[in-house]
Amino acid sequence: MLLCAAEVVLLHGATLPTPKEQGPVQPARITIDYPLEGSVFPPEITAPTFLWHDSAAGVERWVVEVEFSDRSQRLRIDAAGNLFKMGALDPRTGPGMELTPELASTHTWQPDGSTWDKIKRLSVKAPAKVVFKGFAKEDPVHPLSIGTVSLSTSTDPVGAPVFYRDVPLMHPPPGEHGPISPIPQSALPLIEWKIRNLAEPESHVVMQDLPTCANCHSFSRDGKTLGLDVDGPRNDKGLYALASVAPQMAIRNKDVIRWSSFQLNAESTDAEPVVKRFGFMSQVSPEGRFVVTSIGPPDNTNRNQDKTPGFASGLLDRLYSTNYKDFRFLQVFYPTRGVLAWYDRKQGKMQVLPGADDPEYVQASAFWSPDSKYLIFSRAKARDPFPPGAEKPEYANDPRETQIQYDLYKIPFNEGKGGTAVPVLGASANGMSNNFPKVSPDGKWIVFVQNRNGLLMRPDSRLFIVPFEGGTARLMKCNTPLMNSWHTFSPNGRWLAFSSKGRSPYTQLMLTHIDAEGNDTPAILVENTTAGNRAVNLPEFVNVAQGGLESIDPQATESYKLIDRAFALMKSDHIPEAIELMRKALELDPDDSMAHFNLGVLLGRNKQLVEAQEEFRRATVLSPANALFIENYGASLATNGDLNQALVELQKAVTLQPASDHFQFTLGYVHEMNGDYTYAEPALRQAVQLSGGKNAQYLEELAKVYDATGRAAEALQAAHQALDLATQQHDETKEKDLRQLLDHLEHSGAPVGSQ
Repeated sequence: MLLCAAEVVLLHGATLPTPKEQGPVQPARITIDYPLEGSVFPPEITAPTFLWHDSAAGVERWVVEVEFSDRSQRLRIDAAGNLFKMGALDPRTGPGMELTPELASTHTWQPDGSTWDKIKRLSVKAPAKVVFKGFAKEDPVHPLSIGTVSLSTSTDPVGAPVFYRDVPLMHPPPGEHGPISPIPQSALPLIEWKIRNLAEPESHVVMQDLPTCANCHSFSRDGKTLGLDVDGPRNDKGLYALASVAPQMAIRNKDVIRWSSFQLNAESTDAEPVVKRFGFMSQVSPEGRFVVTSIGPPDNTNRNQDKTPGFASGLLDRLYSTNYKDFRFLQVFYPTRGVLAWYDRKQGKMQVLPGADDPEYVQASAFWSPDSKYLIFSRAKARDPFPPGAEKPEYANDPRETQIQYDLYKIPFNEGKGGTAVPVLGASANGMSNNFPKVSPDGKWIVFVQNRNGLLMRPDSRLFIVPFEGGTARLMKCNTPLMNSWHTFSPNGRWLAFSSKGRSPYTQLMLTHIDAEGNDTPAILVENTTAGNRAVNLPEFVNVAQGGLESIDPQATESYKLIDRAFALMKSDHIPEAIELMRKALELDPDDSMAHFNLGVLLGRNKQLVEAQEEFRRATVLSPANALFIENYGASLATNGDLNQALVELQKAVTLQPASDHFQFTLGYVHEMNGDYTYAEPALRQAVQLSGGKNAQYLEELAKVYDATGRAAEALQAAHQALDLATQQHDETKEKDLRQLLDHLEHSGAPVGSQ
């Protein structure tokens, strides 16, 4: 991150000048800002950039002296002390920030490779003492200023590279709404996924230029499986990739799971052609067989869909999210409703986890113990993320944000049978929000984030460590002054990487050593991870050797590009062109049930009704448990005149999702079309009840069925209710139809039946 030129002269074994008699002036203080006293470095890491402030006037040069405990050697190095500069900027992502006066007055020095190797080698058994001295040009003997710092090198290597996401921090242009990420939709291709071997001076890109947002990721403990949340076309947040790790790996269409196909909650089956986000912060189990995630509760609604336009349906009824003007903390998001669910790769099934499935609570952000026997997760009383009348907050940690404080809970996985969830002593019932727990590879410790409200990426978030069995939580030494989170243990458990804004508003990658007793050291910076106007987040150690992960080919996203372009054409009413692109997307991925469904929608818009029916049929064959696909297939059958088969399919949809008012209405309406008033009436009544009596069309059709079965009084009552709604909603067309219906009901004894 820091690109600081330094002129260094190393005098190996040089004889130090004999000091003259001490002058009357006591040297002023040099404050060494980095590294901090007691910092510990891994044996393979490249040289750090030392930072300091000199309080003395007249200093024109500095000398760095390095003393070792055995006194066998001593280094004396002339350092130019160049002023701090931000790293090179990415011109695509904005101008970056102006240096604060504090940073602008910071002096820097970076030892060359051979000097740093010697410092590391001689500071293993005991710390090395690094002394900075400032001198006037005319007096090379008497320092005007002095400062010291001690550092050491661990015998524990990090032993694995860090995989992370490198993102621009940008405000969206007016009128553009992005997905859950602190950047606009148009900047998604600028996101890069990088890997960093600490023995190398900089990171390298392994994946880039995606048309969609891919975010939360995790690896199995053996480093053989990557799990990655993928936002598919049209901001479909219901995709999850499970791919085998290799030096040159690919994420193929067959590696992508569509969570909505499991139909575990109503959120995934709204009658809109956009699949809702299903999972939140999904995590692969250590052996790579299972995935745990947080999904919407069974009764999830879509009342808050207008809070942030562009979000997937249902998401904002279980997730608090808002955007701010301050680019340091552009967006905050955290769940307020949700239950835990798990997916079995071997059996291809998904189920909720008993003991973490109470809809009265939000259960989220679950992480595995290293033996896969337990899950540690965040739990709080469920609440509406946007309560009525709530004021809009203006900055991160604004008291007007929806308040939620999580406790950490532990639950046995028990091969998916779950059990009793119990609070983790030391990480619960403390009046704070406890979240994002990670268990050390030896199973002894939990490192978690604590802040006042919500979870992750909060200005006040700090790292704590507590025994796995619970106990007294300790504030970790590695915390920086601003935002500490997204931590990850190295495979050997001796190093913890995390993200922080302590040194820059552009989030940086930090590292700390943790010994067997859970004691950690001051944070050190992993330098040159990104440009000076970009941020590092989601770091995750991956247990592979050097060269074990060099590139990721996101093959599955090629079809997403075509699908997004197809819907852009549909919005501008270029339907034939959109159909052509959707067909090309299906050539890339013939088994994409959602693409078949979308093609059916487009063909229906183009009056190609028979072809639309066939695409809906293919979608149901590929996803036989998706009630939305089945409902639309049934509706297309009815449109094309096959009422009997339509009723078979619509009944399947209602059986899968009996709480869907839309599905109940469609079933009742087709029964009405078929003259089956005995079956139409209960389905329509159920639709009215599920909608809270707030849908004029449902009431209108129920009135017609009542009239057709000779229940005149009930027909009049339903029609009047429908007219009142249409009037309130200013639906003039519907109001006209209903007045005609009422006129008929009041002046004619003949039943109207279906119109």
